[in-house]
This record gives sequence, structure tokens and C-alpha cells, in this order.
Amino acid sequence: MDRAALADFLTRTRARLTPADLGLPPGARRRTPGLRREEVAQLAGLSVDYYARLEQRRGPQPSPQLLASLARALRLSEDERDHLFRLAGHEPPRRHGPLGHVRPGLLLVLDRLHDTPAQVVSDLGDVLAQNAMAAAVFGDVSALAPERRNLLLRWFTEPDVRTLFPPEDHEDLTRAHVASLRAARTARPGDRRAADLLEQLLATGGEFTACWERHEVARRRSGRKRVLHPVVGPLDLECEVLATAGEEQLLLVHTAAPGSECASRLDLLRVVGAPV
Repeated sequence: MDRAALADFLTRTRARLTPADLGLPPGARRRTPGLRREEVAQLAGLSVDYYARLEQRRGPQPSPQLLASLARALRLSEDERDHLFRLAGHEPPRRHGPLGHVRPGLLLVLDRLHDTPAQVVSDLGDVLAQNAMAAAVFGDVSALAPERRNLLLRWFTEPDVRTLFPPEDHEDLTRAHVASLRAARTARPGDRRAADLLEQLLATGGEFTACWERHEVARRRSGRKRVLHPVVGPLDLECEVLATAGEEQLLLVHTAAPGSECASRLDLLRVVGAPV
């Protein structure tokens, strides 16, 4: 771990960002350019004291999970993310792993969606980033281990996840999940992450295997999504899917018709937040 170089890199990348870049209010007058330490710490989900010690060359070695959070908070490119990991004494994660680096352009869009549930997922279904509204609607994944933040794994191994959706929609959602995985798997020949995920899902038993054997294939597309929210009640949402050039990362934006009851329920949810 190169503490001096790590501290310098964090300080300089923090200084090049402004609150406006991340959709944050400008706040009080600033003596120096860039974000404050407490703003970076909040965005990365760690204590201000811990982050300050990193910039002061006296912090302990950060974990890969913490570094991935810092890379997202500082809007680093993939090359900068890899540099950050090496300075901290870690090998950079695989480009398609569960710690997948979110493209800065997608994060900039996500930052500006304050009143709309939105999240970035990989083509394999890994939830890479979500805003507060998405956490309130679909559940906050930040407390989960990175390898458990996968939509397909949770759908087929955690029954409680399905209670968020009407039972009559379960079959269509199952087939959509599996069809999207087949499309991603085909697009990633020889990719270890895709192979490992498929192996895990095949081990879950009959439902996934039976659906996989149908050989249906389809990318994630825009469409309607119904949610049975435990606090504000049913939500009828339109899901728009914005993809990067290679369709390896997707921004899912969920909207309600203006003036609808669903829109009112989203407004209420923005106030009350996620259920405890």
C-alpha cells in the first residue's frame, strides 16, 4: 500500500469535483475548490474520520468493497479505478465482476434523478448503483455482500424478494430474467463471471433449469413493472432502459404517469423513505 500516493490521488480527484457534478446542493461558501471530505465520505458510505485518515496518509488498508465505493463516489474512470486499487495494495477487480465499475456518465445521470427510482445494473443483473428512491421502492442492496446484489440470484434463492411483485407477474418476470441472462452469457464467451453465475443458478434446482432449457433469449427492454410496496401500496411503473454502447451496463428508470395515484404514492415514499 502506497499511502502517500493514495492520499495524493484521493485529494486531487476530490478537488476536481463540484457538488453540481453530483447533483448535490452547493451549500455554504467554500474556501477551496472541490468536494468536502464529509461529502465524499457520505457518498461512499464510510465515516468522515476514516476517509480523512486516508488523505492524511495514516489510514488502514481499505478493503476492495470500500475502494469500489470510493471509485463510484469520486466518479473515477475504469483506468483510474484500477490505479486506486493498486495504490491501496489490491489487484483491480475483473471488469465484469460483482464490484463492476459504473461508467461515470451513467452515474452523472443517476445523480440527477432525485424523485424517480433509478438504478444501474450489469447485463448479468448485478445491481451496481441505486439512488435513494430505488432503495425505497425495491430495497437497499448496499448492506449486502457484492456477490449477493444480483437480481437473478435473489429472485431464485430469496423467496421474500418475490413478495414485492404480484403473483400473476412471477412467471413473466422469471422468463425475462432467464432470457436476459442467456443473451448476456452468449455475448460473453469465456467470461468467468457469467459462467459462475450460471453454475450457481443451475444449482438452485428445477425452476431455473426448466426455464433455461426453453432457450429463450431477450435483452432487458423498456416495459411496465408492478410493485406491491409494503408502505405506500401498489405502484404501476413504466421502466425505461438506457444502455451503454456494448449493453454491458443498463440504467433502469422507473416513472409514474404525472398526476396519477402512483405518482402521489412515489411522492409520499420520497418523504417517508424505505421501510425499516
